[in-house]
Parts: sequence; structure tokens; C-alpha cells
Amino acid sequence: MASSLKADLRVSIGSLKLKNPVMTASGTFGYAKEFEPYVNLHRLGAVVVKGISLEPRAGNPPPRIVETSCGMLNAIGLENVGVERFVKEKMVFLQDVNVPVFVNILGDSIDEYRVIAKRLKDVPGIAGIEVNISCPNVKKGGVAFGTIPEMAALVTAAVKEESSVPVVVKLSPNVSDITVIARAVEDAGADAVSLINTLIGMAIDHKSRRPCIANVIGGLSGPAIKPVALRMVYQVAQAVSIPVIGIGGIETYEDVLEFMLAGATAVQIGTANFINPRASEEAVEGLTRYVVDEKLSSIRDVIGGLILP
Repeated sequence: MASSLKADLRVSIGSLKLKNPVMTASGTFGYAKEFEPYVNLHRLGAVVVKGISLEPRAGNPPPRIVETSCGMLNAIGLENVGVERFVKEKMVFLQDVNVPVFVNILGDSIDEYRVIAKRLKDVPGIAGIEVNISCPNVKKGGVAFGTIPEMAALVTAAVKEESSVPVVVKLSPNVSDITVIARAVEDAGADAVSLINTLIGMAIDHKSRRPCIANVIGGLSGPAIKPVALRMVYQVAQAVSIPVIGIGGIETYEDVLEFMLAGATAVQIGTANFINPRASEEAVEGLTRYVVDEKLSSIRDVIGGLILP
């Protein structure tokens, strides 16, 4: 059985050591407790909880999820319990999971990011912060932090200033050149970057002539975006010296290997969790078999190993 095989799957994200490169993606794994009946959480490299804001958010009205060709479109609206309830209620379970927990944070202003990071500082069980910079800056007319290098850098610096754990910045693909944003957050102190967040898309019901989701537009995820994600991970890995965490359409261990060959140190599995709750654990099992079968000294040998024509 895969569980009896011995393989070195360890990777590092900043100063944090992960037992393997398989993480869960924010917004697809709840607060982890929801998946406990289906997944052996202890076998994962890390868990990334759904985005946390300063105050609780109810999210967008339904319908807010629709299946698309080879993917999923969502406009959840970042529904969450807010940082205070998260610390007091959700961390009670998470601090005993025995797996590194990354808290994804979001805000409408730089000050909000700073306050959330400060509230999370030194909370037992939090191993890292993932910063969602795809959110709109309400003080700047709704422009997403992640689309302007200077704004992305300011958010990164603010969170780093208040954090005692590694800070990962989650990059938006909805930009003309993602490497520019990646370099900006690296220069501002980011310990790693994760990419890609969802692509902007929409779906229409031709029978009713109405949008399929109430918000009209939403974020596209799933296998449909994998080629775009792979390309961007490859480009960013060439542009920065900090670890890159790949996200986008990853379902199997073979997908994980593709992202690692493109330069990713670790990956996050997202939409696949809705189809197969055990996708992340199965990916770990597959990587274990791969390292053993290929007689590799470590899964780290795969990182950036793409052979170009």
C-alpha cells in the first residue's frame, strides 16, 4: 500500500518545512473540519483555510456557483466568519490538526490587511499567512490590489510588518504581466507567491437569457484554467527567487508533477475537492509511488526540471 512506502516529499516555504508539497486551496476546503470525515488531514502538506476578512461577510446572493465546461464559475463573495470568530471558534480545531495551517486574508484597504495580520500574530496553530490581493481597494475606486505593482507591494509590506510567520502572496492572473506583480511582492518581503487565483468569466443560460450566477461575472477555476496556470507558474518561477506555489486545475499527482516541473515548489488543490474530497490525499499517495518508482532521492529533484526543446 502507498502508506507503507517511504519517500522524501519534504519541501520548504520560507522558513516553514512541509512534509509534502500538497496543500489545499483557499475557498475550497472550508475551515478543514468539514473535510475531516473524508480526508486524513495529517497526510497533507498544509491546509489553507477560506479567506478571512476583518468583519464577517455574508457573501453574494445565490445562485453563486455554476458548472462550466471543464470547470466551475463562482461568485461566493468571500463569505466568512470574520477574524474574531475565526480565532475564537475555528482555530480551536485547526490548532490541533498537526498540519501547517495557512490563513488566507483579505481586505478592502491596506489598513484592514494590517489589522487582520496583527490579530493573527502569535495565534497558536497558524503556520503562515496567504494574502489575497485580488480584492478591490475601495479607497482607490475598486481597483484590485493585485493589478498594480505598487499597491501589491504596499499590502505585502503591511502584512509582513505585522506577521511572525511566512507570508505568501496569492497573485491574480487578470493582469497583463504577472511577473511584474510577482517581483514587486518579492521586493516587498513576500516569502513565497501562490498562483493563479481564478480567471474572470461568466456563463449564460440561453433559455432564460439570463446570467447563470446572480453576480453576472465570477471566478473561473478547474481543469479549464490549468494550461494558463502552468504558463504563469513557469514564467513567475523564472522571474523570482522565492518559492512558487502552483494553483489551477490540479486534480491528480500527475498534475502536481507538471506544476513542479514548471518550477513550483508546492501546489494547492482546489476545485477538485468538490468532485473528489480525497483528491489531495490521493495526490500525496501518487507522489509517494512516483518518487519510489523513479528512485528519486527527493521530490525536490523534480522542481524546475522541465526539459526545453
